[in-house]
Amino acid sequence: MGTRKAQEILDRITGTLSSGFHLLKNVPAAQLAPFISHEHPQTIALILSQLDPRQAAGILSQLPEHTQSEVAYRIATMNNITPAVLKQIEDSLAGNLLDILGGNKDVGGPKVTADILNLTGTSVEHNVLEQIDVQDPEVAETVRNMMFVFEDICSLSDREVQVMLRGVEQKDLVVALKAASEEVKDKILNNMSERVRLFMEEEMEFLGPMRLSEVEAVQLRIVHKIRQLEDQGQLKISLKGGAGDTFV
Repeated sequence: MGTRKAQEILDRITGTLSSGFHLLKNVPAAQLAPFISHEHPQTIALILSQLDPRQAAGILSQLPEHTQSEVAYRIATMNNITPAVLKQIEDSLAGNLLDILGGNKDVGGPKVTADILNLTGTSVEHNVLEQIDVQDPEVAETVRNMMFVFEDICSLSDREVQVMLRGVEQKDLVVALKAASEEVKDKILNNMSERVRLFMEEEMEFLGPMRLSEVEAVQLRIVHKIRQLEDQGQLKISLKGGAGDTFV
């Protein structure tokens, strides 16, 4: 192709790989947080929604407290954004990014906020959710529900499962386990006495058909109980990787 033509092609490839959000993904959170902290909360929310949750959690933890909740709320309530607007932001951050989005791109949402908060420290999580609660209780509750789901019971220690069992009605467990994975069933049943375990297995065997929505409602009730027990200090939900643990 000749030296000049070949260089043009290589330049385009290099530009695609090292621009915009691809470039930001290689920047440590400690360096990126000050760089974007002066941006509008909506812009920061869009940027964090495009990054890996662990990196986004590290950045969120280093933003001012009043900005943390505002950004988290905007992520949770974000739906989609046009490629043109996303391109504008990419250009201002890294420049020369090729617009590779072929249509509206889903960004943000409660799940993204939950993934980020799962990886922050507890103090950041509580501050953010309390502030969102004031602004929009429904969004705050949706994020909370996504931060710990019924299947995450497998992440609890045996002692914590036993604490949970003392606070949950057996009839609810029978229903909840109807749509649970074998791993969750084993985790819960193995922490019961032989007599109770046999009773539970018998009850599950004779339980008739139920709507999935009804089962999920009971599972959510148990999740609420687990989070209540955590708030009371009786158990610890250890899903969070922690973006820089603090010793106290």
